[in-house]
Amino acid sequence: MERTLILFKPDCVQRRLVGRILSRFEDKGLNVVAMKLMHITPDLAKQHYAEHVQKGWYPTLEAFITGGPVVAAVLEGLEVIRVVREMLGATSGLKAAAGTIRGDFSSSRQMNLVHASDGPEAAAREIGLYFKKEEIVEHTLTITPWLRAGDEA
Repeated sequence: MERTLILFKPDCVQRRLVGRILSRFEDKGLNVVAMKLMHITPDLAKQHYAEHVQKGWYPTLEAFITGGPVVAAVLEGLEVIRVVREMLGATSGLKAAAGTIRGDFSSSRQMNLVHASDGPEAAAREIGLYFKKEEIVEHTLTITPWLRAGDEA
């Protein structure tokens, strides 16, 4: 099973969309194995967005991501990184297709509701930034056999 980090960003929390968006991931059959409400500190933001810290627009990004609480979560599932990113749609809500999360709920490039890891290495690094190993709960839902074939595990 593959895992990915998702962050329900401050705009998502403030707009009270966390439950609606989380339900879309659960409806898809993805499993939540860790989740918490938290504030991202400037130090954590710099670690998370290390590749962007030197860019001129980084201060705006840091102010946004540290400006309110976020919900951090780890989702697990088959090809979960690709699946979540496709469900989110294009980074800019103005360019995201209708039916995607950003296409349905966002009209901004930066205030695009949810961050999702963009690959396996990023997912492992980001999960490690937000969660201790003991905060990730290993479990198999009883509905799993009804979500995918046994040889898809």
